Order: sequence, then C-alpha cells, then structure tokens
Amino acid sequence: MFSKILIANRGEIAVRIIRACEELGVATVAVYSEPDRDAPHVRGADEAYLLGPGPASESYLVIDKLLEAIERSGAEAVHPGYGFLAENATFAKALEDHGIVFIGPSASAIAAMGSKTRARELMARAGVPIVPGTTEPVQSVDDARRVIADTVGYPVAIKAAGGGGGKGFRVAASEDELAGAFEGAAREGERFFGDATVYLERYLPDPRHVEVQVLADSHGNVIHLGERDCSLQRRHQKLIEEAPAPAVDPELRERIGRIATEAAAAVSYTGAGTIEGLLQDEEYFFLEMNTRVQVEHCVTEMVTGIDIVKEGIRVAAGAELAITQDDVVLRGHAIECRINAEDAARNFAPTPGTIGRYREPAGPGVRVDSGVGPGSEISPMYDPMVSKLIVWDTDRDQATRRMLRALREYEITELTTLIPFHQAILATEQWANAETCRDLIEDREWLAATAAPPARDDVDDGEADEKLAQSYTVEVSGKRFEVTVIGAPPAEANHVSAVAGNGAAPARRPPRRSERAGGGGGGGDTLSSPLQGTVLRVAVEAGADVQEGALVCVIEAMKMENEITAHKAGTIAELPISVGGAVSAGDTLAVISA
Repeated sequence: MFSKILIANRGEIAVRIIRACEELGVATVAVYSEPDRDAPHVRGADEAYLLGPGPASESYLVIDKLLEAIERSGAEAVHPGYGFLAENATFAKALEDHGIVFIGPSASAIAAMGSKTRARELMARAGVPIVPGTTEPVQSVDDARRVIADTVGYPVAIKAAGGGGGKGFRVAASEDELAGAFEGAAREGERFFGDATVYLERYLPDPRHVEVQVLADSHGNVIHLGERDCSLQRRHQKLIEEAPAPAVDPELRERIGRIATEAAAAVSYTGAGTIEGLLQDEEYFFLEMNTRVQVEHCVTEMVTGIDIVKEGIRVAAGAELAITQDDVVLRGHAIECRINAEDAARNFAPTPGTIGRYREPAGPGVRVDSGVGPGSEISPMYDPMVSKLIVWDTDRDQATRRMLRALREYEITELTTLIPFHQAILATEQWANAETCRDLIEDREWLAATAAPPARDDVDDGEADEKLAQSYTVEVSGKRFEVTVIGAPPAEANHVSAVAGNGAAPARRPPRRSERAGGGGGGGDTLSSPLQGTVLRVAVEAGADVQEGALVCVIEAMKMENEITAHKAGTIAELPISVGGAVSAGDTLAVISA
C-alpha cells in the first residue's frame, strides 16, 4: 500500500478520497487554487499545497504545477477524482514518466476510451453493440449533412469526440438546426476538452440512461457491480441517479454486465470505470466509457456494500480485487440527488454565491458527500455542485420517502439550490412510475412552479463573525498551515497579513442581505443577465430586428453554456456586450425597443 497520496482535485470528491485514504492508513496531500484556500478538502488533508498564481479556473489543470506539488510532498501516487485531469492521458503518462502511480487505468486505456470515436470503433470490433452513427470524426457541417442523409437521419446527436458529462452534446431535430448544433458541440469540445472534433449518433427520443460500474485489476480480474439509472437529466447532465435501475430485470442485468466487462477487457482496463449505455425497447447500446470513478458511484456503494474508491486504490497498489463476481449482491434501493447551485425555476440557471447557514440531513440510511460548510463560496469558476445527497432503503418507494424526508431536513441559506426541484419531481406520479420525466424537466412552466419561497434573513452576523474570526490560515512558500488565535478576535479581524509573499485567506462570514448581488430580472426594454459569467457568443447585432425568444447571446457560467433569449420582440437599440467579456447578474445584455 502507498504511504502518501496526492489528490489532484477539489470539492466533495477530494473529501471522499481523503476519507478513504484515512481509513486505509494512507497520508493525504491536497492541492488548491487561491479561492479554495479554506475549502474542507484543504483542511481535511494531512498536507496542502497552493497551485500558485494564475487563473483560478485553470489551476487544477496545469500538469507542471501538480508535478511540482507531488515532488515537494513526496507523494507516491495521485488520485485524480473526476473532471479536471481524471481522463487526461497526457497527465497519466507524465506521472508514469516520473515514477508516480496514477490511480486509474493506463495512459493507453485512457486514450483508447477517451476519444469517443475510437471507443466506438473498438467496441464495434469487440462485438459490443453501439448506438448507430459514425466511428470516425465528422469534419464539417457539409460532411455531417451527407452522413445524415445516407445513414443516420434526423433527429441526430452531434457529440464532441473528447466529451463527457453532458459537455459537447447537441441535438439537431432537422437540417435547419444542424449548423448551430454542430458549432455548439465543437465549441464546447474545444473549450472543455481541447478537442473540437465531433461525431454523429442517431438520437434516441426517450431512452433510459443505464450505466454499469466495473472494477478491474492488473491480474486479469474484471467484474461489474450492477447498473445505475441516470435518466433524469437537464441539458444531458445528470440530476438524479438510482440503483438498481428500475427497468432492468436479472436477465438484462446479466447481459449488460457482460457487455460492460467485455468492453473493459477489450482495452486491458484497470481500476474503477463505468460503461455508459442507452436502453430503449429492451435494446442496450454502448454509449461511452468513463475511465474514472463516477459522481454517482455512491448509489452502487449503498446497494452493494463495496467501497469503490478503496478498491481503486488497492488495485493501483498492485493488489487483486478483494471481491469476485459471485460476491456481488444487490440489496435494497439507493437514490442520489445532486444538490447543485442552480435555479430550476429559471431553467437551471447557475446561482454562484456564499452559503449562509448549512446543516446536512442525517438519520438511518442517509449519506451526504459534500465539500462545503457555512460560509463556503460556490464559485462561478467551477462546477455548480454543492453536495450529493444519497439515501438507501429496502425498496424504491421507501427510498423515495426517505429522500423526501432528507431533503426537508437539508438547510442551506443564502444560496439557491436544486432542493425545491428535487422535492417537486420526487413527488410526481411520473417518478413513482419510474419514467424519465423528460417532459417535466423541459417544461418551463412546471419548472417555474418549483421556485422556493423567499428565505428568511435571520443570521446573527455578530455571532458568525465571532465564530469565524478565531481561526487563520497562513502559507509559507506555498504550503498551507493552520493557526489558531486564543481569545477574543480584534474588532476588525477580517484579514490576516501576507506571509512569505503569499496572501492568506480572509476570515469570512455569511453576507448580509444588503451585501448580496441582486438577481438579473430586468424590465421594460432592458434584457438583463440572469447570472454571472463570460460571453461566449453574441448572436445579434445592434439595429437588428428580433422576435421574442430569439437567441441574443450565450453565457458560460459554472462550466455550462446558457442561451439567453429575447424577452420581447423589437429592435436591438443597445448591445453593450462582446465575446469574451465578463457579465454579472443584473448587467444589461441588450436594450430591445418596440
């Protein structure tokens, strides 16, 4: 077993890995960007290193900075978590070249399955069924038009070859929508994965998204831990997951489990991974392989009793899997709700901000994986996830009741989250009937009805200041240390002096209502931004006539593209935005006169 592991990630997954390492008796090293100085994953690790100056959103992606932290800490292995560099073959190869163990598959396996087109080709050769479409990249809109006419047909999915997590995924229902969808998928592929190439798949109108968890070691053992259903999604990104999948019977489970293990064996896979697929009319198609631990691994852990993170670490250390396929037994039912900083009532608009009071639910069968606490900032530079709420019970109905109880207990103030949405959708007949709920998630009127009532503003600011001002963080040559001051804090203890040339984190408190940014509602002729972010595209020009609902611009916020449409018909009288510009909630995007 390793003596020290560096976690090349942040948030709840970093906390999850730190806990697993502690239970294995392994020392941990955290890395962090400047905004994450006081994050729980930083405080929870045995050591922590600042990733240095530069854009905070890129810190966790700079391989040289991570290699420097590895060298300084003496870590023997790196766990990438998910996102960032978790599926980056270049990073895995750099670690191999430096004699550092990458806790995951080999660089060659990541490369093979990381390109969706190459993965589809490999799976087709291995006899694994794939969604009909191309196994080669499509170079242009004209090429796509020819392929669609010859083989795929409409509706068609245009997908980034290096994509995942719903990024770089667009759908064209007709030829009129093809150019925009192709452009959008290529743009997101380049932005999030450094690869603008795309491929085509037949778009299945209402499939179930069913994925299979696999574990493999370097001794030739490959097993699966059953399946998860991840069909409840917005913008092709998951909202609720459950295990086992309600539409999968034992016979189908055996069949798709065999498909998954064959797919993993085809690339000599090692570690934890997931085979994602689509299930429609009892046909199961390979979609892609995620060569890492999944966000939703928790529901599989709850129904199998197997710690997937620990098994991945043991396998990376050279051990054989501790379980065989015959040891895997599914018991009861588990559900996971992603508690994101988003406003479902405004079509899932990101809602970055600072958490006020924070209290997690508890009780039998309840688990919360989080990387936040009171006063934590949910930054627009990162994913909007606050936490994952997971419950287990004897069957799906009881698990649903337990989840609703846990959601009622969850207290997060000063921040808009998806808790009201989850409460609303889990109470519907469609959820009870195990439907995909796509019609509800795409229904703006239904979503608007999920808005939470205004929160009470009864935070005792003086008490919060007193509590938070007693602990300080300092950095010496980029290494983090905790300092505790005994006694009452000074009257203006809102910051601590810089140490060794590095700024230290200010003591923080939940903001008073008068300090919080207002929402971007706008009124009359003014189209206001509903969120903070960066303008990726401006679709209109000053002086142009637009119809109500026409696309005005695309704003990226919290790793998501948000299309902003005209709130009324008229002429673009003012357009004070440009591509690459930053906007805040409430800023004017356009003035549309009648």
